[in-house]
Amino acid sequence: MLEYLQHIDTSLFVFLNQTLANPVFDIIMPFITDKKTWIPVWLLTLVLLLWKGGRRGRWAVLMAVLAFGLTDPLVSRILKPLFHRIRPCNALEGVHLLVHKSRGLSLPSAHAANFFALATVFSYFYRRFRWILWSMAALVAYSRIAVGVHYPFDVLSGALVGILSASFWILILKRRIIQL
Repeated sequence: MLEYLQHIDTSLFVFLNQTLANPVFDIIMPFITDKKTWIPVWLLTLVLLLWKGGRRGRWAVLMAVLAFGLTDPLVSRILKPLFHRIRPCNALEGVHLLVHKSRGLSLPSAHAANFFALATVFSYFYRRFRWILWSMAALVAYSRIAVGVHYPFDVLSGALVGILSASFWILILKRRIIQL
């Protein structure tokens, strides 16, 4: 069964990374996947919410920090060493690699986990922006496949970890702290 799932994951990776590769993706996907692209966006968002967001904005920032604070170390320090999956760029031939070859582990994707955690939190507080937030998270998750550093199941499991960790904090918020 595990071999069959690996076969599906590898086949999906080849399709998404190689078959769908094109000159436009070669330019935009490295930009989308780069942390340096998003750090200023998220910092500005947090500052604006703290400054102009009122009580709801402050709770959103707190929940985002808590969700990120749970998600990132859970993925990087616990789950990746537990699964010890080698990245496709280090395991497969012919990968369409658009970024430097990472020596890190693959499963789950921390990028996907973190973006889906933030999308979950901010969608809870600002429902009218949820399609933008979820689209952004999905695009970043897909970019990890397009640049050649994650399998599809890596980003799906990362998304699930992010959603669950953010939902954990939202549940605590709803039950114990405030009513929004």
